[in-house]
Amino acid sequence: MRFLNRSRGFTLLEVLIAVLVFSLGLLGVAGLMVLSVRANHSAYLRTQASFLAESMADRIRGSVGRTKDYNGDYPTSGAGAGGCKVAPCSPDELVTRDQEVWSKQLTDFLPNSTASINCDGTQLGSGTQVGAAPFNGLCTMIIRWTEADLSRGDSVSSQGEPATQVFAWVFQP
Repeated sequence: MRFLNRSRGFTLLEVLIAVLVFSLGLLGVAGLMVLSVRANHSAYLRTQASFLAESMADRIRGSVGRTKDYNGDYPTSGAGAGGCKVAPCSPDELVTRDQEVWSKQLTDFLPNSTASINCDGTQLGSGTQVGAAPFNGLCTMIIRWTEADLSRGDSVSSQGEPATQVFAWVFQP
């Protein structure tokens, strides 16, 4: 006697379980993609802070004898008010222009950014050569900005305050 096997193909319950398992897998992948985008943006902001710091350090190095003129808090309140309008620039105009350009870059490239520069030391040289020799000291540059907390996905820390990131650098111009 022949028996017919009636279990041909999938039952509805097996299909629903397969769809559920597949959906949970896709949700996990979507969560990883969101976290990846957040981490990528955080790395981008850190890279921008590094580029901005190096840019200002190069400006300070280029203004021989004017190192301490860059001390202060940024963005400057008078951003866009002065600076070098015609060539050649005086050393004072060049410092003002550098401060204005860097202040604008800070506000353009980093969210809610502030920075401070403090160069502590003396200019080497004597008489007419003061400032022509290297700077005998160190400069401390601190850049702060807010960004989304990677674990929560918002810009507020667990204490209810903005999540602030800090880039600190000590260099000799």
